[in-house]
Amino acid sequence: MVPRTKGSGNGLTIARRIAAGRHSMPSAMSKIADVVTEHPAAPVELTITELAERAGTSAATVTRFCRALGFDGYTQFRVGVASEIGRGDADESWHADIGQEFGATDPPGKVLQTLVALHVNSLESTAARLDLDNVMHVADTIAVSRHVDIYGVGGSGVIAREFQARLYRIGVNAHAWSDVHDGLTSAVMQDARCVAIGVSSTGRTDETIQMLSQAGAAGAFTVAITHDVDSWLAGIADVSLASAEPSHYLRPDDLSVKHSQLLVLDLLYLLIAQRMFSAASTRLAASAMAVSAHRRAQRTARAASASERTDDSMKETR
Repeated sequence: MVPRTKGSGNGLTIARRIAAGRHSMPSAMSKIADVVTEHPAAPVELTITELAERAGTSAATVTRFCRALGFDGYTQFRVGVASEIGRGDADESWHADIGQEFGATDPPGKVLQTLVALHVNSLESTAARLDLDNVMHVADTIAVSRHVDIYGVGGSGVIAREFQARLYRIGVNAHAWSDVHDGLTSAVMQDARCVAIGVSSTGRTDETIQMLSQAGAAGAFTVAITHDVDSWLAGIADVSLASAEPSHYLRPDDLSVKHSQLLVLDLLYLLIAQRMFSAASTRLAASAMAVSAHRRAQRTARAASASERTDDSMKETR
């Protein structure tokens, strides 16, 4: 691979960097190189998800491709491409990724108001799309399961780990997997008494699809959490729970997508806890007591005032 350097300056054009590193690129990255070589403007015109789809690979692979060429990420890569082909600069990349709703010089108040509207809309859209019968079926199955595997990569992996931690606190034997090798190893150990959940906004992440597919083949009840109910992930799952689609701006970094996924999992968690009320309540109380010694007592107004006076006195003596 081409040695990585900060930013985009290693003295070679992007085309030459690609040519220099082609012999050592994995096949998935070579597909991206093919797209960029045949259509040099593709990174400027496409988001990271769209480029990954055109190349038949994942967004994570696109990021690795960019870093192999010496860029910190996809945004820096597309700015470099835009500069080389004379199609624009950072402003063009900003508009392609974030859109017109957010300007680079917008005041904080406007940015905040726009974000609030976006996130509220995402949560409302998720609530409207959810099939509560399916949600209840999944909750019932998890409540009586022997084991729950949760698969997710990248940002979805963070969501998967959060859900695993919450289930574990109420007594559900759950594991979260982001590494495909570890996930596949766990997936083959599942059976008809197990539940496997795949979390992927697009539903096209290869690693998550592979892990969920393997768990299903082993006999587990499979669940997909994705905004695309016609995606590969949804297609292999027994049940698909729909979250909100990403907005036309802030992609691919739209955190409202993660919040919509969290809403689905939060709802599942509460319904599962209802079905395990006695055991869940006991375990929650026990875990709260276990960590209570590591939490400081709440500050009173008098203590806060005394602390402020001490700080003032220390300042005066300096």
